[in-house]
Amino acid sequence: MRKTVFVLGIMLAFNSVPIHHSISAHAQQEIPTYAKWGNLAMKETQSKYPNVSIIDYLYEGSEVKGDSTIQKFKLWLKDGDKEFGVFVRIEYTTETEKVVNIEFEETSR
Repeated sequence: MRKTVFVLGIMLAFNSVPIHHSISAHAQQEIPTYAKWGNLAMKETQSKYPNVSIIDYLYEGSEVKGDSTIQKFKLWLKDGDKEFGVFVRIEYTTETEKVVNIEFEETSR
């Protein structure tokens, strides 16, 4: 019995290493480059609209403007029975990633 448990433990240890390694590597590759900016968009939206729930999130891409990059998002908010969208534009210096401006624009659709 002791040998069986020992062999089973070794088999589990060897089998789990490659699986764990491949899952970790795969998960790291899936983090989009805009995730940092999406988190900031949600944080700033929650700060601007403290009594609402963010119920949806859409990344709309980015654009380069001179030495700045603008990350574009649309968040869908719920305030009681009212739902509305907010376009969030985060402009930052491309090289330093220092935020220059954050704009909000509400929309009904």
